[in-house]
Amino acid sequence: MADVLRRAVRAKGHAVPAAESAPAGRRLGRLGKRGRRRQSHLLFLLPAVAYMVAFFGYPVVKNVVMGFQHYTTTTFYTGEAPWVGLANYRAVISSSVFDKALLNTVLFTVGSIAGQFLTGLAIALFFRRRFPLNGVLRSLLLLPWLVPLIVSSAVWRWILDQDNGVLNRFLGALHLVQDRPGWLTSTSLALFAVIVVNIWIGIPFNVAILYGGLQDIPEELYEAAALDGATGWRAFRHVTWPLLRPVVSVVLVLGVVYTVKVLDVILGLTNGGPANATQTIASQSYQLSFQQFDFGQGAALGNILIVISLVFAVLYLRANRRAVEQ
Repeated sequence: MADVLRRAVRAKGHAVPAAESAPAGRRLGRLGKRGRRRQSHLLFLLPAVAYMVAFFGYPVVKNVVMGFQHYTTTTFYTGEAPWVGLANYRAVISSSVFDKALLNTVLFTVGSIAGQFLTGLAIALFFRRRFPLNGVLRSLLLLPWLVPLIVSSAVWRWILDQDNGVLNRFLGALHLVQDRPGWLTSTSLALFAVIVVNIWIGIPFNVAILYGGLQDIPEELYEAAALDGATGWRAFRHVTWPLLRPVVSVVLVLGVVYTVKVLDVILGLTNGGPANATQTIASQSYQLSFQQFDFGQGAALGNILIVISLVFAVLYLRANRRAVEQ
């Protein structure tokens, strides 16, 4: 650019003054340095963008497209997936299993979130006190997170077994039950058992987040509240809960997003049975895609699940922004 200016001035028969050309050169140098810095920033972002597009963007777009196609195992050989419009959505919504799966998804999500949050909050409040081995016990609470979910499901399947399970043997030894309940084989108990197992898995997440939120509440507020006679439940109601509410909203919304798509626990314990008693939208989508090989209808159910998760993801972003502002 500087050379262009010099050539233009020389073309008019004037010499380029050194005092004018020097600042222009510095400005151009700064612009070039800023451009190179921006390019380097974009290069740093490139791996993350490529990862998001390859592993998140493409699967979601592909799943949305498959929901409108007749996509079966034949498609792998012929490469043809006829466009069927909303036929897959009409088929899955009008099926006899959809209402049951939707109700089970709601019950499973609400029951799991309520159990995880209330238990996690009680444990977080308990560990806020100082006592020996506090840190060790809190670390042990993270064990359910460290164990693979399919392993946890296998262990719980053995614990809840009707004939040889530890739970039935324990209840029988205490004479609390006459007959051995079929925790995973009874249509009235299976969903309850699956919810209990999912609560056990989700407690560490709730404890970790809520305990972190409790650490941000200054002790001076409790001391001032105690001077006004607010201790125990009154201190929790007027000090802890108002200051913990932003964290609570984030925990609840994030927990719903995680729970509504839980699949491995259900497959490991009951595989959606007995008689669809534990069938959810996620497990039904899996069965349609990978057991009946109707990938189009499975993708349609998956898209419905994505929309439900997206609603709660938006709520999470709003709750997170509100927490940052407060």
